[in-house]
Amino acid sequence: MEKKYSSFEEIDNDLKILKLKKDIDILCLKSDYQSILRNLSFKNIFSDTITQVRESLFATKKNLFVLGTEFLLRRFLSK
Repeated sequence: MEKKYSSFEEIDNDLKILKLKKDIDILCLKSDYQSILRNLSFKNIFSDTITQVRESLFATKKNLFVLGTEFLLRRFLSK
C-alpha cells in the first residue's frame, strides 16, 4: 500500500522511524550472535554434557530402585 506524503516532515519522520527499527534489529542480531557464541563455547557444551549425563544416571538409578522395590514387594506379597 502506497503512502501519500503531504510534506517533507512526514517523509523525514518515517525515515527516522525506519532507521530506529533498523538500529533495533541490528542490536538484536548482535545480541543473538553473542548469545550463540556463549552457548557454543567449549565450557558450556562440556558443562551441559556433564549435566545431561548426571541427570541420565540419576534417572537410571531411580528406575532401577523402583523396579527393585516393585520386584521385592511382589515377591513378599505373593508368599
